[in-house]
Amino acid sequence: MTDATKTAPGSSRSPEYRLATGALAGLRQDLLRDAFAYRPMPPMRTDGPVSRRLPARIRPYAAWIPHAVVAMAAVLVYSAAPVSGSGMGAVFTGILPAAAVLMTLMRPVGAWWFSLASTPFIAVIAHSSDGWPWTDSSFIAHITVMTVVAVRTRPRAAAWMWACTAAYGVFVEVFMGAGAYGSDLPQMLFFSALALVTVSLVHVRREAKHEVSVQRTVTEMERGKRTLLEERTTIARELHDVVAHHMSVVAIQAEAAPYRVENPPPELEQAFVTIRENAVAALTELRRVLGVVRAEDYEAPDAPQPTLADLDRLIANVRETGLDVEKVVTGAVRELPQGVELSAYRIVQEALSNSLRHAPGATARVEVGYVLGGLGLRILNGPATGLVKPSPGAGHGLTGMRERVTMLDGEMTTANTQDGGYEVTVFLPVASAPEPDGGQK
Repeated sequence: MTDATKTAPGSSRSPEYRLATGALAGLRQDLLRDAFAYRPMPPMRTDGPVSRRLPARIRPYAAWIPHAVVAMAAVLVYSAAPVSGSGMGAVFTGILPAAAVLMTLMRPVGAWWFSLASTPFIAVIAHSSDGWPWTDSSFIAHITVMTVVAVRTRPRAAAWMWACTAAYGVFVEVFMGAGAYGSDLPQMLFFSALALVTVSLVHVRREAKHEVSVQRTVTEMERGKRTLLEERTTIARELHDVVAHHMSVVAIQAEAAPYRVENPPPELEQAFVTIRENAVAALTELRRVLGVVRAEDYEAPDAPQPTLADLDRLIANVRETGLDVEKVVTGAVRELPQGVELSAYRIVQEALSNSLRHAPGATARVEVGYVLGGLGLRILNGPATGLVKPSPGAGHGLTGMRERVTMLDGEMTTANTQDGGYEVTVFLPVASAPEPDGGQK
């Protein structure tokens, strides 16, 4: 036999055989494996929409409501026991079904088997006029047991319980007769199916709701990661012009430096050549990396990147949209590294945009503080006072601001103000440069 004609074990089985095998495996897993294992019913959660409204001293007791309901059902089953007959037989017709109901609190699957196995025993003890093959007490008990077990397990187990109950009822009808007053098998199958379908629908709805919640959480996480990558890409694009400018200056200065000195030594010329080659190589790699992170529809800006000197023009544009903005500058204004100036401008721009979206009609204040060792920013706005409703965005603004602050090893805090407004505080560290001539101007 060649390899082409060899078949894997079981591959020649018919689809019907595999379907039957899978069904029996499901029956074994749901109703036979560890059927009488100890599985106590856990207390009900008390953080639901209804239980949260209960008084605090009553709420702990509300967790045991399902147990109380099962106990009340057991009492109802016992009270529905037939009164015909005498002695212990009449007592068993009520005790056995009630015990099966109570057993669902500890051994749910075993309780179903106990209920099904005790049914013919109770039917024999009771008079045929009390129901066949289920008496009134065993009828209510069996439906209650199947309902509780279905609640505690899963829809597939409910289907198997109903199928086995139907098989038992048909077996009794065929081999033992329907009794003098007819059979209650159709009623059992109808009401049990109604209860099990209802429980299964609740199960499916709960699982679907859980899946939606999990998927929503995953989507939010993925959206946050994508937003973070987009913001980092935007920052990389903007800083490209700043870094490329400095590297170009280095390359030009290194090329021109030997011509500014008469008869420079060969070592110095070679050093400047090496500096220029490294600067050009760095520019090439920088453009290559930018090409990787650049989107297909990205267009490089024609104007230079903005700095803090452009804040007045930004604030004027914001005022035209209806936001009353006040600008305050403290400290000695000085030139900062271009990366810091660009990030500070973008932070103020995004904070004012958030004020426009979340607090239309409010007033805003921009404070820029030139302090020793860095730059301080504080942007705050009051509560919305206009007739225009807030239009929250996608929540990317704060992410972008935090990325810029983190890139510069700065600090950023956000908080609600006492009057209902919002405040953003940022500190961007800047290394102090030595002043020329000992600090004299």
